[in-house]
Amino acid sequence: MKIKDIPNDDRPYERCLREGPEKLSDVELLSIIIRNGFKDSNSLDLASHILALNYPKDGILGLLHLTLPELTSVKGIGVVKGIQLLCIGELSRRIWKRKTREKALVFRDPGTVAEYFQEDMRHMEQEQFYIMLFNTRQMLIRDILISKGTVNASLATPREIFIEALRYQAVSLILVHNHPSGDPEPSKDDIMLTRRVLEAGRVIGIALQDHVVIGEYSYVSMKERGLL
Repeated sequence: MKIKDIPNDDRPYERCLREGPEKLSDVELLSIIIRNGFKDSNSLDLASHILALNYPKDGILGLLHLTLPELTSVKGIGVVKGIQLLCIGELSRRIWKRKTREKALVFRDPGTVAEYFQEDMRHMEQEQFYIMLFNTRQMLIRDILISKGTVNASLATPREIFIEALRYQAVSLILVHNHPSGDPEPSKDDIMLTRRVLEAGRVIGIALQDHVVIGEYSYVSMKERGLL
């Protein structure tokens, strides 16, 4: 069925005009962005196929993590539409992250730190190691990706961490990295690195506040575990 064959009152674009975007389903919203289908599928069909790519795991959140090859694997989605959808996902991610940052300018709670990073990190297939740098008012100066590792090992060193901390005149920092396995339990290497950074920070005068390990739907704070 083509979109023009759907009763006017049930078409996504017309419903959006009449009722507002908040009344539309995920499929309907995505179909409006896709705009056109092709001879075998309308835009609603294409939207359903895209949202089903990661079924049953993520639904609409999966759009943030789909790659261009995955999107173009859906018949009717070419490179141009695929790139448009990637950009929409990235815009959504940036809006969400900026909103989170504005909501919690002071990161005293490890749960807030986890929320800030989790949607970006929980699907990563490699470890990514970030540092969050803070000023004297405990305000976030910036977060910096220090290294990307293998499936089960990142490559961060205290030297790299404190070069960045000194460059931005931070007075304290938080370490954050993900475990691609989804299990946030700290490894021996994680604990060893944390203690090395803690000791180096004491010498330099830059306090390590926490090391937060991100899993798929959970996190571990080494401070809460008594490992700092």
